[in-house]
Amino acid sequence: MKTVIFDLDGTLADTSGDLIAAANACFCYLGHGNMLDPVGDMATAFAGGRAMLRLGFERLGQGDEDAIEHAFPRLLQYYGENIDVHTRLYPGAKAGVERLISAGYAVGICTNKPEGLAEELVGRLGIRDLFASFIGADTLPTKKPDPAPFIAAVKRAGGDVQKSLLVGDTITDRNTARAAGVACLMVTFGPDGHGVSRHAPEGLLHDFCDIEDAVRALIG
Repeated sequence: MKTVIFDLDGTLADTSGDLIAAANACFCYLGHGNMLDPVGDMATAFAGGRAMLRLGFERLGQGDEDAIEHAFPRLLQYYGENIDVHTRLYPGAKAGVERLISAGYAVGICTNKPEGLAEELVGRLGIRDLFASFIGADTLPTKKPDPAPFIAAVKRAGGDVQKSLLVGDTITDRNTARAAGVACLMVTFGPDGHGVSRHAPEGLLHDFCDIEDAVRALIG
């Protein structure tokens, strides 16, 4: 079965506001105030919790990895308690996924967000039931860009890896698709905008209303 696997953060939903708020909550707890900017540091937010903490500590002149690991559980706790305050699906995301399903494609999610948090978020966003598979950062021993999570997402959706593709927004997604030997469709409405073209993906998606045509062009 032809299968489309989606990244979550920066691809289906703009989660940056809540991610940055969680990181800033950690720095405020430590007495430093807000160290990250919701707009200027959006790209770092999509690189993950540790990346946000690392940037904040660097701005404080502290590059200690132990400090990052110590603060990380607090970030996850705050984020889990405030996971959908600012987060929104990108325009047309739900309708686009529904069109793929109606056209006979299997769909799933492969994200580097911890599985429990990711499940909670998509449930609150009202789209969990659309996806036949769901792989998070801790579902398997490895995470993207290792191809194993992507391959598992395809197989759990009942699909064929040779007839699948990954929709994403970062070099991690591009490298995952390359490692799995499949096409990568990169969105231009994520944090990197049209800058994703430098990763030479097989396709670019400018609007979810075009996703069926974009997918069909790559895997039929």
